[in-house]
Order: sequence, then structure tokens, then C-alpha cells
Amino acid sequence: MVRKSDALATESVTCLNGALAHLRNIWEEIGIPEDQRLQRTEVVKKHIKGLLDMMIAEEENLRQRLKKSIDMCQKELHAVCQELNLAVCMPEEDCTMLQLEKDLRTRLEVLLKQKKERMLKLKSLKEQDEELCDILCTTAYPIDADTVPSLEQLDAFHEHIASLNVEKGRRRAEFIETKKKIILCMEELDQLPDTSFERDIVCEDEDAFCLSNENIIGLKTLLQQLEMKRGQNESKCSELRNQIINLWDWLQISQEDRDAFSANMVGSRVKTMQALQAELERLEVLKQQNMKNVIESIRRELATYWEKCFFSSSQRQEFAPYHDEDYTEELLQLHNLELNRLKEYYQAHQQLFEGVWKWEENWKLYLSFEKKAADPNRFTNRGGNLLKEEKQRTKLYKMLPKLEEELKVQIATWEQEHHSQFQVNGQNFMDYVTEQWELHKLEKEREKQERQLKKNKLIEEEMLYGSAPKTPNKRRLNALNTPGKLRKPGQSVRTPGYSATKPPRLGLVERNKENISHLNATAMSGASTVSTPQHNLSINSVATTYSEFAMDSAPL
Repeated sequence: MVRKSDALATESVTCLNGALAHLRNIWEEIGIPEDQRLQRTEVVKKHIKGLLDMMIAEEENLRQRLKKSIDMCQKELHAVCQELNLAVCMPEEDCTMLQLEKDLRTRLEVLLKQKKERMLKLKSLKEQDEELCDILCTTAYPIDADTVPSLEQLDAFHEHIASLNVEKGRRRAEFIETKKKIILCMEELDQLPDTSFERDIVCEDEDAFCLSNENIIGLKTLLQQLEMKRGQNESKCSELRNQIINLWDWLQISQEDRDAFSANMVGSRVKTMQALQAELERLEVLKQQNMKNVIESIRRELATYWEKCFFSSSQRQEFAPYHDEDYTEELLQLHNLELNRLKEYYQAHQQLFEGVWKWEENWKLYLSFEKKAADPNRFTNRGGNLLKEEKQRTKLYKMLPKLEEELKVQIATWEQEHHSQFQVNGQNFMDYVTEQWELHKLEKEREKQERQLKKNKLIEEEMLYGSAPKTPNKRRLNALNTPGKLRKPGQSVRTPGYSATKPPRLGLVERNKENISHLNATAMSGASTVSTPQHNLSINSVATTYSEFAMDSAPL
């Protein structure tokens, strides 16, 4: 297939030949001599040849530029591929010089753009790294700023920057929080920053503070020192307050005077400590002036703690200075030491003591219900109190063993931990509980025997003298004056069981005494008594018998 450019070249040669032929015709017609024709033809030749040579030179120059551009692009492309750590892409073999130069130049532009982007990213990361290193006082990230980094290197560098930002945030938050605590401690201690480091913390801008590890450690150390000093002041103030409160109680200082000083009973500032110290010194002077009253006040408090700790008489007697009447400073110190020892002892065993007190209170309440249950007047039952008290007594009777079992477990654990015996009133608590139940049981037996003896005595009197009328006197007099029942003149008034005009018969009296003696002997031996005839029992005796039955059937 003939290309258009070849056809156009052939047409150009034909056109040139036609032009020369036309020139020859003109010269022939004009009559230009041969020598002039030769000259004119030579001029045409030179002109055409010069024009073609010029065109050929331009095109040749274009080809050389293309070659040079291709060589340069290939070299640059090879270098960029090495910098970007990429494989060199070879062009197709059958492409023309123009296509090859275009492909190489396009590929080179893409790779150069990638190189520029990586270098800009590296520059940005380097700037961030330098800034963070200045703030955190760390070394720079090890990467060459003049070499094109790989994508993996850029990712690693980016992660490093991210970790530094996280560390910066953590240290900054720690710095701000620690700074607040330091300022608060200094305010409470009435202390001003006196070192350059302290002034950098308190006075300078937060953004200007270097967040190095050394500075963070220095911050923590300073805070610990201030907190330790504040803790010492708080401990000192607490100790002063305790001494003041004790002296207030011992010296019986009025509540009005205490309230006037209440503003100094909180905080631990230097001003507060000075006020506490001054108050303590004032109270010490008063203490010296009222030594006897102070010691007696401590003794009353000692007695209170003896009660709280269930100390026996022998345990209380072990503190001999309690009875000393030589009221000196040394005696006061001995009492104060003993009181502190008792307070510590009570605090160490407070849970157990509270459990024992709970059992004691419920035990006393149970005994009070038991006493009410033994009262015959309880059958009046006004407002349903009898049923309510009986329910409470039953509830306490069931609850007391549970409390005892819980205390038994707690005491066993405590004794195992402390390798000592937990005592109440000088004896083991469970022995004490058992003893209380035994004493209660014996008391109930004693009351039962007293009631039995009282009943036997009543029966004895009834068998000896007969039952007495239980009707009120007023009603009895009215009954005697009732119409139709007036006694006749000379007629005596007879009372059931005996005669008003003559003593009982001797034989009847003797038989009654024998029966009474036999009844008493039977009651004392523990056997059942012989019941009296129905007409000899009064209403009160029947009620007493039911009361005894109710008490005997109550749970122990």
C-alpha cells in the first residue's frame, strides 16, 4: 500500500519538472541565449537545492533531538526507578522514535511526580519529628532526608510520629494533672515556688514546658515531697486535734467555746497548725491547774471502755494507778496510755464487741419478756399486748441461738488469727453464754419452787381456816341488808368454813394440820401434791394455777 507521503513526493517531483519545463518554454519564447539559460537554470538548481538542504537539515536536527531526548529520558528513568526502588520498564522494540520519546517522557513524568510526593511527605514528617523531639527531648528518627524513601519507610516513619503524638498527649495530661496537685499542695502548705524548676511548673506557660522523661520524673518527685509534707502536717494537725478534743472533754470545756474554735478543726495549713498549737498550749495550762479533774475525767472514760470491752473486775484491778490519789503529770500520762491502749483494743475487736452487745441487749429484752410472762396480771391483755409480747419473746428465743452461733464462728476465726482467747467479763464468751442460760434456768426453777411453796401455804391456810370470801366488802354488806335475807334477832351470821360464835372443832383442826404436814412433805420431796376439794378453791387460786401452767410451758 502506497503511503500518502510517497505519492505527495512523486507529485512534488512532477511539479518541479513541470516548473522547469515551463521556465524553458518562457526562456525559448523570450529568446534568452543558451549561456543565460544555463545560468538561470543553475540559479534555480541552487535555490531548490538550498531549500531542500535546509529542510533536510531541520529534519535531521529533529531526529538528533529525538535521539538525545530518548537517551536522556532513559537515563533519568533508570535513575528514578533506582531511587524509587522500581524495576526499569523497557519500551517496545517496534515503536518509532517519536512514540518511544513520548512514552519515556510520560513514564518519567509520572515517576518524578511520585518522587516529589515522597520527598514532600518525608520533609513534613521530618518537621513533625523535630518538633516532637524538642518537646519530648528525644532523638530524631533515623532516616536520610536526601534519599527518596520507600513506601514502607514512610509508613514506619508515620507510625513513629503517631506514637510520639500519643506519648506527647499522655505526658501533657500527666503534666497538667500533676501541676494542679502541686499548686494545690503549695497552697495548702502556704509555700511559694523557690526553684527554677518549680517556677517553670507553676508560673510559665504550659506549652513551653519540656515534657521529657526527666521532667516528668521531677514532677512526680516534687509532688511526692509536697504530699509527704502535707501528710505530715495533716498527721500533726490530727494529733493536735485529738489532744485538744481529749482535753476539752477532760476539762469540760463548754460547747460555745468549742464552736468558736471550730474553724481551726479542719485543714492542715500552717496558720491552722499554729492555731491548734496555741489552743493546745492554753489547754495544757488549764490541765496543770485542774489535774485532779482531768484524771478523774479520764477515769470515767476508762470505766466506759471497760464496759464496752466487757472487762472483769480482776482485769480492771490490774490497772493499779486507777486508785492512786497523787494527781501528778506522771499519773496523768499513765492514765492516758491506758486509755489509748483500751481504745486500740476496742477498735481491733469492735466487730466482735458489737456482736456481743447485740446479744446482751437481746438477752436482756428476752429476760424482760420472761419476767412479764410470769406476771399473773398480764392476762388483762389490754390492747393485745399479751399476744404481741408472746410473739416477740418467741422471736427472741429463736434469734438468740443464731446470734450465738454467728459469734462463735467469728470468735473462732479471730482466735485463730490472733493466737489468743477472746474473753468477755474475764471468761470465754461461749462459756459466759452457757452460764447465763444456766442461771436463767436456775432462776426459773427457783421461782417455780417459790410459787409452789406459796400455793402450798395458801392450801394450808384454806384447809386450816377454810376459804375466805372474795366478794368486796361493799357488796357483801349490801347482800347482808337485802330484804328477805335479814337475820332474825339472836341469829348469828355464819361464814362458810367456820363459825363466828365458836372455834373450830379440835378434831377437825388436828386433821387439817396432819394433811398440811403431809402436803408440805410431799411438795418438798418433789412428788405431786394432793388436790383439795373443789369447794375449798377460790377464784384467785385457780388463776394462779393457770399462770403457773403458762410459765411452765413457756420455752426456755
